[in-house]
Amino acid sequence: MKKSIFTLLFAVVTMLFAGCAATGSGTKVVMETTAGTMEFVLYDETPKHRDNFIKLAQEQYFDSLLFHRVIKDFMIQGGDPDSKYAEAGVRLGEGGPSYRIDAEFIPTIMHKRGALAAAREGDGVNPMKKSSASQFYIVWGKVYTGEEIENMSQRMKEVGMGELTDEQKKLYTTEGGTPFLDGQYTVFGEITKGLEVVDKIQNVATDMYNRPNEDVRILSVKIVK
Repeated sequence: MKKSIFTLLFAVVTMLFAGCAATGSGTKVVMETTAGTMEFVLYDETPKHRDNFIKLAQEQYFDSLLFHRVIKDFMIQGGDPDSKYAEAGVRLGEGGPSYRIDAEFIPTIMHKRGALAAAREGDGVNPMKKSSASQFYIVWGKVYTGEEIENMSQRMKEVGMGELTDEQKKLYTTEGGTPFLDGQYTVFGEITKGLEVVDKIQNVATDMYNRPNEDVRILSVKIVK
């Protein structure tokens, strides 16, 4: 089963259109890529995901991996070890350690633009919504109008995902993001510098599998605090 953003949730957006995160003290991360440098903070409020990401970074697990799945106005995804030596055109997204990370959903930590979150397998084989151990995504999403966010909230209610709170509505009409992923995937950090790099990557040309036509590679991930 592909470790990617759950297909049903992405379909919600298709039907509609055709927060503040708890950012206190946290662990700082610098990610060097072929598209530029990004800096992150990993939230102390999601310790299982934080500690796992730190462990993999210190093992240099992410070094030389690709952003193998890129969807404009949605997100960029990386962390598949199979991407390290993958030939052009090969479909990716299945790789990673054999273990999963328990979900850590925090209501005040949302999928705002720049959020760092864990990919996972779909609910059919993963009803507890446990996260992939290594595959992650960085949110781009969109800034919603008031009418769009109200429609989104109503549609989410209709499919059993619950309505958006006033705090969520305010966040997604100002900063933007992907509200339909809240409570479905664990957000465990956010970009503090280099959001323009995400914008650059999410605009690259991709193939039928959403893999960039020209590789976008993670050069290194360093824990600096």
